[in-house]
Amino acid sequence: MKKLISTTVVIAMFTTMAFCQTEKKDSTFRQHSIGSSLALLGNFAPGDPVYFFQLNYGYRLTQKDNIIAEAITWTYYEPLGTGTYGPSDELYPGKVRASGVGLGYQRFLWKNLFTTLEPTFFLQQFYDTDDKKIQKGFQLYLQFILGYRFEFFMKRVFIEPAYALKYWPVNTNVPASFAAIDNGAPKYELGPSLNFGFRF
Repeated sequence: MKKLISTTVVIAMFTTMAFCQTEKKDSTFRQHSIGSSLALLGNFAPGDPVYFFQLNYGYRLTQKDNIIAEAITWTYYEPLGTGTYGPSDELYPGKVRASGVGLGYQRFLWKNLFTTLEPTFFLQQFYDTDDKKIQKGFQLYLQFILGYRFEFFMKRVFIEPAYALKYWPVNTNVPASFAAIDNGAPKYELGPSLNFGFRF
């Protein structure tokens, strides 16, 4: 009987110690984050304004699994992908204003090395050269990202240099004059990205 009581007390002590350690560890585990992209600096570049804005919200389900919600908008004047493969031969007869929301899954593979899969759904508004809205369309924009998260200030601040494959397989209701310029342009882009954010 004494042996049983002693064993029970020892198990209870180890269980309590284990839960205490877990609580201590979890107290520094910040599940929420907000962030954006260094592409915001494109708003200050010379030339036609891109009106780029992005806001990300992340929720860490576990130490390795992160869900990301994103709101993003930008304006572009030539086919997507031309930034990587050189400027297109012609600009659009106007511009495209795209606004969308995305939902992504980020998986930390080893330490802070991660991959992210993120589809974004864009409503596109097409404008002519007189800045008059002529048509609306829809775009599905997919990103496959490989990167590394660097954390600072007790893991409250982070930057994520990464390389991303971006692919837009669905692009509907494009005006004929825009589609003629899109003809032959790639539907994908491979290039670097740099996100930053704050955990809380």
